[in-house]
Amino acid sequence: MSARKHPVKAGDEQLQLPFAFASKASRSNGAEPLAVRIPDAVRMTGIGRSKLYELIASGDLDAIKVGRCTLVPMESLRALLSNARVVPGRFIGG
Repeated sequence: MSARKHPVKAGDEQLQLPFAFASKASRSNGAEPLAVRIPDAVRMTGIGRSKLYELIASGDLDAIKVGRCTLVPMESLRALLSNARVVPGRFIGG
């Protein structure tokens, strides 16, 4: 079996797909997002997905539900990380 070949239209060569970017949280105009989805918050902070949900459930991290989408405000992520206690000689997290 051979793969189907679709005819290329004139404007298709420059098609930019949304998943072609390195991070979904980045913006092409340089503006920082007000809130990010859980996978982006995991990538940005290095905190695991389950731990983020625990922090949301405990009230230590704010979350916004828009339909089925859970968003974490950037302000809340910054506050969480800036208020985190650093223990000398120990790893943070885990």
